Amino acid sequence: MTHRMFAQIRFFDFSRFAVGDVPSRVRSAFEPRKPRHRLLRFALGLVGLTVVVMLVMLGVVVGASMLAVGLVYKLFARRAKPVARDPRIVDAEYRVVDKSLLSR
Repeated sequence: MTHRMFAQIRFFDFSRFAVGDVPSRVRSAFEPRKPRHRLLRFALGLVGLTVVVMLVMLGVVVGASMLAVGLVYKLFARRAKPVARDPRIVDAEYRVVDKSLLSR
């Protein structure tokens, strides 16, 4: 490392990006601050609560409508197509029988 590079590193202000006790300028730029006025703080709290409730309700409505559309689709999809397409096919339950039982 040359002397010039060492000088640039030495004079760089690392305290700007400190994370410990010293507040960071970058971090404080994105840090939400509460207003000092009580009524404004209460109003913003109500706005935030309203947004959360509306998002939850939107999620419930979208989820319920997706379930309803899926059930209706399944109901009409079964009704439209016949069970057996070939009339020679018989739908039944079968059991495997031992050969010893067949020889009697």
